[in-house]
Amino acid sequence: MRDLFLIGFLFGLFAMGLRRPFLMVLVYVYIDIVSPQRLTYYLLNAVPISLIAVVAALGGWILTDDKRDSRFTARQGAILLLLIYCAITTYFGADFPIEAADKWSWVWKALAFAVFLPMTLRTRLRVEALLLFVILSLSSIVIVGGIKTLFSGGGYGELNLMVSNNTGFYEGSIISAVAVATIPIILWLMRHGTIFPPDWRVRLFGAGLIFACLLIPVGTSARTGLLCIALLAVLMLRDVKRRLLYIGALAAAGVAVMPLLPASYTERMNTIRTYKGDESASTRLAVWKWTLDYVASNPFGGGFEAYLQNNLRYDLTTVEGSAHDSKVEQKVTTDHARAYHSSYFEMLGEQGWPGLFLWLGINIAGLLRMEALRRRYRRPDDPLLWGGHLAGALQHAHLIYLLGGAFVGIAFNPFLYQLLAAQIGLDTYLARRTREGRQKPPTGRLPPRGKATISAPSA
Repeated sequence: MRDLFLIGFLFGLFAMGLRRPFLMVLVYVYIDIVSPQRLTYYLLNAVPISLIAVVAALGGWILTDDKRDSRFTARQGAILLLLIYCAITTYFGADFPIEAADKWSWVWKALAFAVFLPMTLRTRLRVEALLLFVILSLSSIVIVGGIKTLFSGGGYGELNLMVSNNTGFYEGSIISAVAVATIPIILWLMRHGTIFPPDWRVRLFGAGLIFACLLIPVGTSARTGLLCIALLAVLMLRDVKRRLLYIGALAAAGVAVMPLLPASYTERMNTIRTYKGDESASTRLAVWKWTLDYVASNPFGGGFEAYLQNNLRYDLTTVEGSAHDSKVEQKVTTDHARAYHSSYFEMLGEQGWPGLFLWLGINIAGLLRMEALRRRYRRPDDPLLWGGHLAGALQHAHLIYLLGGAFVGIAFNPFLYQLLAAQIGLDTYLARRTREGRQKPPTGRLPPRGKATISAPSA
């Protein structure tokens, strides 16, 4: 029954895409996030639906879309350069060519689609539709995880998000970081959305979805999610009017929630303070140290999956007893082929210093441009005020994602590049609207001849 429902849903989306070709772009976004082929037993997993969707999206744009307002920006050029650089390290410098080719098979699609996607985002409606599809696609995973957390409490590695495949958005730390990162965008849609105009139903669903997003780090017991929630709370201080009241409400909510959290969650969060005794955290530190040593002699990286060659040896420190009567034990632990568990070290180890600096440049440029738009369109009487608010929401989502990326390898996750595409699309659209506003001819009667007039500067 689930197979039939998913097939019917996808068939309906493809059918609507024949009338509105831009919908094919959104179909690909849905497939990229939800991976419905993983959810079926026999039918969809035998059909290349992702390939069909991207061919339909590209073909529809080439054949039918109006391209007068499409722009190729410097950030798209930087993403294209990163794509070319990754191809070079994959085919000419990979330490593990077979494994590198396997990761390259999906990385290049994410990067290539990120170059193409902004050229389709010509209007506010399209930018909003992209974000809405991203949010609703993720909600199909987040809502399931939230319900299971409420009924079972979850646990590290125990929360089943529709499939037992622990990859992509179905991995606990990844979905925790992404779920929290989407909250600023959900809040924007609840206030400024036009596809579903804000009313009590939109606000009720949005509040429920935000609650589910906050439950995901609890259900997965992901420490990354807790840090992302903390950053979200700090970033929201920029937008709230009564900051002291907001801080007080946060403190009261924290006190009220603490007794309700499952014991498995609080125990795992406590390992943040005692990271030297936690094998997962100690392994991360050892892998990061190995990566720095590796690029010291391999500045261009080792290609995708270069971590497979690491051999780790580190001290695991455990403390038992009270502060006055404690027993400290140290044991030497060894490990092999441990993943980077960090987007920054993932880029450094696989693509070297050039790849890391290029990736950081793409992200920093996006953050700076959103800050510029947020400041430019913040006057209450500005008709593009919604754009300034959206720039702030996209910037906050980006910052939360980058914090989560410090502890999980998501440098090439499609969500990041869909976020960047939305930023580029918003930037080019607001720039065009501003130019059109300046070029609009003045209205009203001309002043009498011979009399000087003083005109107000253009907005």
